[in-house]
Amino acid sequence: MPLILTVILLGIVEGLTEFIPVSSTGHLILAAELLGYRAEDWATFNVVIQLGAILAVIVLYWRTFWSVATGLFARDAGARRFTINIAIAFLPSAVLGVLLIDNIEALLGNAMVVAVALVLGGMAILAIEAWVPSARIEPGIAAIPLKRALGIGVIQCMSMVPGVSRSGATIMGALALGIERRTAAEFSFFLAVPTMLGATSLQVARNYSGTTAGVDWGLIALGFVVSFVVARVVIRWFMAIVGRYGFAPFAWYRIVAGTLAILWLMLR
Repeated sequence: MPLILTVILLGIVEGLTEFIPVSSTGHLILAAELLGYRAEDWATFNVVIQLGAILAVIVLYWRTFWSVATGLFARDAGARRFTINIAIAFLPSAVLGVLLIDNIEALLGNAMVVAVALVLGGMAILAIEAWVPSARIEPGIAAIPLKRALGIGVIQCMSMVPGVSRSGATIMGALALGIERRTAAEFSFFLAVPTMLGATSLQVARNYSGTTAGVDWGLIALGFVVSFVVARVVIRWFMAIVGRYGFAPFAWYRIVAGTLAILWLMLR
């Protein structure tokens, strides 16, 4: 396949999967296996194009970002609580990400780990959907108690295993801690901004070069733009699906996709 088509395809995969609980990194690793290239050679590319999806959050929720920024200057209590909750939830992954970066990178080339994590994660989503009680906390990110924001951050660290899904871990963790669906999803969106900025900065600092497995920074920019455009559409679609059907459709997708991936990896 021509390199430019591979870049566009991976940008689409990233945009489709970054904010739904199916693991964008896991899908990019499986795509590497299907397309026949080494996932570890494209690690920097895969991380950097995630910023395109993150930019989609900033564009779609710019009013919220602006309100929080101006509220901080005005010493608004709600803006301060919003910011503190995001910062506290980000802290565990920031610390573990630096400490475990070598272990994390070693897993990025293991497609079987991804496939198994997809299946187990799907089962976990179904279990949480079935057994977790109704929301016990008022809607809104600022209303989340500090201990529960920290708990969500700790649970997010599970997503360092490729295939677990950062959005899935944070959303399901939030639901398990008594936070209602929409707030859980939006908390995941906003938490993605510092998390992915940090992950990208660390990855680029460790692996920077003019190219990534033959992919120059112009093609990385193309993947960035594609992921941004697709993610902007997917975020709105995702919120509509969750409001009507919950998270079960994504759980079943994970189980089916993961099972097929396991069979394919074993039989190829």
